[in-house]
Amino acid sequence: MFPVKRIIAGTNAHKELQLTTSGRTEAVASFVQQRIWLHEQIYFHSFDLSVYNILVPLIIKQGSLSIERVRSILLTLIEQHTVLRTAVRFNPQNNQIEQYIQAATDDIYSFKHSRGVCTSEQLDQLLTNESIGKHFDIETGRVVRCHVMQRSNDGHDHLLMEGDLLAITFHHISFDNSSLKPFIEALKKACWTDPHQQPVSSTPQYIDFTLYEQTMLADRRMNSKMNKARQFWSSLMDGYDWNRIRQLVPDNIDSNRIRSGRGFSTTFSINEHVVDTMMLCASSNNSTMFALSLACYYAFLFNLMNDDDLCVAGNIANRFMQETKNMIGMFVNLAPYRMKIEPNEPFDHLLRKVQQLSSNIIEHGCLPYQHIINSYDQRGHQVLPSTLFHYESLMSSITQNSKLEAAIDEGFVLGIYFDRDRSHGNGIALFDLSLTIAHDHHSRSTECFFDCSADIFKNQADVDLLANRFQHMLTQLFSFSMTDEPMYNQADMPISKLSLILPEEIEEMQRVIFRRVPNIANEVIPSSKGYYGSFAVTAPSSYAQTRIWLDEQIRFSPGKSQIAAYNMSFIYRPFPNQSLSVPQLYNALQLVLAQHQTLHTSLIFDTEKNLLMQRVIELNDNNNRLFKLIKTTYETDGQVNDIMHDERLNTQYFDLSQGRVFRCHLVYYKEIASNNLLSDRDVIIFNFHHVVFDLSSMSIFLNDLNQAYTTGQLLLNNDDSVLRYVDCEYHSFFSFLFVTCFTFYSDAVIERQMSMTGAEMFWRGVLHNCELNQSLPVPYDRHRLSNKHQNGRMTSISFDFGQDLSYYFINYASLNNLSLEHFTLATYFIFLFKLTNGEQDLCISMNIDNRYRNELKSIIGLFENVIPLRCQLDPHWSFHYLLDYVGELTTNSMKYSYLPLQRILSQHPNVSKPAFLDISFQFLSSMTIIDDKLIMIGDSQLSSISSTTNINDFSLLIQHDHNINQLSCTINASLDLFNVETIDKISQRFHSMLEQFFISVDDEMNKSIYEISLTLPNERLLIQSMNNTQVSFRSPVTCIHHEFVYQVMKHPQKLAVELDEQSLTYAELLHYVQVLSLTLLNEYLITPGEIVCQCVERSLSMVIGIMAIEMGGGVYCPLSPRDPQHRLHTLVQQTQSRLVLIHWLTKNKFNNDI
Repeated sequence: MFPVKRIIAGTNAHKELQLTTSGRTEAVASFVQQRIWLHEQIYFHSFDLSVYNILVPLIIKQGSLSIERVRSILLTLIEQHTVLRTAVRFNPQNNQIEQYIQAATDDIYSFKHSRGVCTSEQLDQLLTNESIGKHFDIETGRVVRCHVMQRSNDGHDHLLMEGDLLAITFHHISFDNSSLKPFIEALKKACWTDPHQQPVSSTPQYIDFTLYEQTMLADRRMNSKMNKARQFWSSLMDGYDWNRIRQLVPDNIDSNRIRSGRGFSTTFSINEHVVDTMMLCASSNNSTMFALSLACYYAFLFNLMNDDDLCVAGNIANRFMQETKNMIGMFVNLAPYRMKIEPNEPFDHLLRKVQQLSSNIIEHGCLPYQHIINSYDQRGHQVLPSTLFHYESLMSSITQNSKLEAAIDEGFVLGIYFDRDRSHGNGIALFDLSLTIAHDHHSRSTECFFDCSADIFKNQADVDLLANRFQHMLTQLFSFSMTDEPMYNQADMPISKLSLILPEEIEEMQRVIFRRVPNIANEVIPSSKGYYGSFAVTAPSSYAQTRIWLDEQIRFSPGKSQIAAYNMSFIYRPFPNQSLSVPQLYNALQLVLAQHQTLHTSLIFDTEKNLLMQRVIELNDNNNRLFKLIKTTYETDGQVNDIMHDERLNTQYFDLSQGRVFRCHLVYYKEIASNNLLSDRDVIIFNFHHVVFDLSSMSIFLNDLNQAYTTGQLLLNNDDSVLRYVDCEYHSFFSFLFVTCFTFYSDAVIERQMSMTGAEMFWRGVLHNCELNQSLPVPYDRHRLSNKHQNGRMTSISFDFGQDLSYYFINYASLNNLSLEHFTLATYFIFLFKLTNGEQDLCISMNIDNRYRNELKSIIGLFENVIPLRCQLDPHWSFHYLLDYVGELTTNSMKYSYLPLQRILSQHPNVSKPAFLDISFQFLSSMTIIDDKLIMIGDSQLSSISSTTNINDFSLLIQHDHNINQLSCTINASLDLFNVETIDKISQRFHSMLEQFFISVDDEMNKSIYEISLTLPNERLLIQSMNNTQVSFRSPVTCIHHEFVYQVMKHPQKLAVELDEQSLTYAELLHYVQVLSLTLLNEYLITPGEIVCQCVERSLSMVIGIMAIEMGGGVYCPLSPRDPQHRLHTLVQQTQSRLVLIHWLTKNKFNNDI
């Protein structure tokens, strides 16, 4: 139908294709029709709800008209515009969706007549039903419906009078918003057309546009419109993770499941001052209100979901030809507006990017959505993104264009009926979250509509709260001064600084969370121990306490393990020539314990509430002693080491149910001193259970102990203004209960400026498709049986970086404005990548201090949280690039580190044992290290004796001593899995890798990660000596295969190769080698010097392959079958080998491209 002429040299250009009348009644459906048909069949297959109805309510403004005349006019209009009687259905023979124009009969459209519609409520109910009801059958071409609504109920029901309505509804497959004006014009024309006159097919119909579209897509010229569009979309969507296109859908829900189509809506008008500032901002940045509004939406979604690669759907009118502008039909194309957010860049930077993106998409928006997502959508599901943005200028929506009128007969006038925007608020939602912004430039007003899927958002309150957060964000961006002078310079604000937490929520959390709680429960429970009394305060335990308690019950319970995993012992001895008074120390400890109630708190599981409860045990009037001093003696260093070891690992010293969580052990040299003084040969051991104590608590403990020892008094926290650990944890728990009424809520972490839902979305995104049950393949010496519990025994290897290496690390981090923690963490990820033989998806754990407010920094207790750190590195990255990646990864993770580990893991119910907890990283500076070398108790100095506790299988601790400005490293490992020799070798490799960065800074920093080596210097020498295999032969030949042939001629029947029970003579080996080498030469055309890889198990075939490659003139490259598949592929790519010799055992290691 559209002849394409070949371009001949010397002609001007290819003749543009024209839209012409074909007269066809059957054709393949347009791509827009196909998309709507498929979405309705796959996603929105509801029996009582339609998401694709477009309502055009008409009201009689003047005159009267018979209903019979109305039906005649409507039938004439349908006959003239064939798209309004076009069936769309699947043709199994051609395996495609096709359109068929139907005959213009009386039943080609649906008709209904209602009388006595006298109240606005009745009218609203009828119009709403028209908007969402199931009225159409697109398989038979019934895509139009007319509902006559008469106000009166008298005998003139055949006449429509002033005030009566015609509600005409179209299925979206045949009608879009831009079809309204052509429809009104067609309505005028149809009323003056003779119904008995045959229509003349002189103007193109929608089916002709479909044929034109197919021809355009078939035009494969480099400079064709469609080809340019393909190139643009391929570039824009390159590297996008299509599996995350529905970001709002939880991982445990199938994104391709049937959607209900039901939703919640809310609308609001933006403050007029904010609108003025927005318009000024758009003008000053030479941008449009469309681009500005979309940029605001991106900023909102980024802060809502913490996803910096956003894909928002947008509607493109797609009427790029003049002939289509006056045509009724469905032309709207769906375009994915992909935007990579740069969180630290200002908002106006994002605005400029959005303006450029929108200009490019308008230019290339003609490419059908199916073609845009073709590379991903192999199953033909044509998945919809989670989010949609729609912009309406000058209030041009169907229901708001009330100025359109049609004079049907003389004195009879129809106009658009408008009572509210009926495209929203009907209880339906096509997308998970859509935002429509309607801006009237003349009245300087802007209205916003949020439509949210009920599959994601559970109630109307969630959507209203969402809208409030969006308004709050706009206020931050476009604030105004008291003099009403716009302050649009707020556009300089980085996107990451915007907050979605409402001011009233912050006030509420401040009122609720951080204040002292009155006694929640007062109950006297007899204690079996004489030094405990009544339980005065009872509250739910913290998430951290629950995690530790459960882990001890499951993995380290006394009945299953002989080793305590959560004893925290801190060991000190007086400085030489100094002493410490034991009675004074004892009294000071009493004061400290009275001050910090967590040190006499029990943990008991309440079976009725199904909660772990913490109960503060108050002093008993008859006995105010909270603990007893333990005193023993030692004579040799071995004995004192055994005592310290026992304190760390003994399971009998603490009883959480009785509140025994602290003990003090005095170890005297040879005999207990009669003068009650501790000398420099004596040892003091403070031992705490981790459930009530973390590392940061030790500095608080020592500070209060020093004050109590020196002054003999300590301010007790009986004042209601003083915060206790139970207050913080109770209110933290209460806040979780309090905010369950909302979709978006906050933890006690006010500084984080993010909701719990946002944090859950962040961690769900971080761990998406992560194999949480799969351990990293570090070189274990043995594996732990599933039914065997950890014994807690561990080994530690420590070394100092040294002055030069420390200086380099610290100086490099300072010059490049890097955190030293991020720098060392990046080296750890490289080390794990090499240690695991090229594992690229690395997920480890890190302990977080979690004392996010000043009020918490003076409280002893367990505040630590454990978070996963997932690094998905590319071996080709440079160390520079990895540093930036790890810095951003860690910064974002710390931002949401307040979400308890239990809630992070609750999103992955199928994970029985998260493997990332087995491998950890920790960074401590001298400002956070609690076992400093010297501490003061009164006038006496105490020196610390190092003691480590670890429950991970493998962990790295980096410490920065600010006093000498040097770094040190400690590698801890479980003896269940490693031999001591293995950890020693691993620590040597880590130190060697660190030195590589120092010896040749620029080279190491710029080279790819995979090039970094863990080989030790002595191993490199050994490898060099092993590779030095040059042998001098007496024969004149210089090639190995020549020497091989010489040996064959000399000893044809001698044994050449032997393995187990198999063997080959020289003659037999030569035969097989020649057969294979001729195959390589004749069939695979290898050339001299070409690298040919071989990946086979040790066998006779290995030798045959080696000799065949050499004899064919190739270069032999061995590949180990024990290497992971991705490493083998990397080696093949690096060697640029197009051939790999394999056998059946290694066939699955390679794809068909090799």
